[in-house]
Amino acid sequence: MGTTRMGSTTIGVLHPGAMGAAVARTLRNGGHDVVWASAGRGNATRDRADRAGLRDVGSVHELCRVATIVMSVCPPHAASDVARDVLAAGFHGTFVDANAISPERSCAMGELVEGAGASFVDGGIIGVPPERPGATWLHLSGARAPEVAAAFIAGPLEVEVVSGRVGDASAIKMCFAAYTKGSTALIATTFAAAHHHGVLEQLRTQWDRVDPDFFAAGAERVRRATAKAWRFEGEMREIDATIAGAGAPAGFHAAAAVAYGRLERFKDDPQPPDLETILAALLGS
Repeated sequence: MGTTRMGSTTIGVLHPGAMGAAVARTLRNGGHDVVWASAGRGNATRDRADRAGLRDVGSVHELCRVATIVMSVCPPHAASDVARDVLAAGFHGTFVDANAISPERSCAMGELVEGAGASFVDGGIIGVPPERPGATWLHLSGARAPEVAAAFIAGPLEVEVVSGRVGDASAIKMCFAAYTKGSTALIATTFAAAHHHGVLEQLRTQWDRVDPDFFAAGAERVRRATAKAWRFEGEMREIDATIAGAGAPAGFHAAAAVAYGRLERFKDDPQPPDLETILAALLGS
């Protein structure tokens, strides 16, 4: 579905982590006044907001007063609290939840937001924080999705309106990440089991016979995932709920959540740990 260009408006972003700051830069590229609330946020968030050129309005209450659109980009476990904070501030504009949550949870959140007199748009981001066009996509769904999409016309974040139905954007995000991040957890736990049984090198030899790039690429995927494992744990639980809600066999992604939970300790490491250290953590060492 296409988008139409909108005039400059004030848009609030809660709270600008790496992805949120990148989303905000796309909005700024479109000429919009992008604001954030520094109250209670750490120095790292302040630095990201400054680099993205965001205007600090101090509090969430003030952000909700001046913004006509508020975007929530946060870890999945915090999504509902952010929505409630926005509603408690008396916001009556358009609230965009762009978090990795199940479509069922998105629909429930939409009912909450619209019941309080605001509009709701469901969003799902696929990809890394965008630096160039064609690398990262924001899917949107809901009655006001085209209006929100128009704010992103300048890029580099790509935007696509999926439908007018809340939940569809989240469903795309969940099903995509079910494979991309779920398969990384599967590779990690498979390597860990082989390590425990003392056959990791033999497994690598056999894999190299079938697919010479698989083992090395898989190990690198696992190492890169450690920095975001603390976010992926909650996302895996949302994916598991999505699959269960569809009536498909569930449980795999609940186990993947446990695997990512064992890797949370590496969140603040300046460099990804080596594979042996990761496998030891997965085995509970």
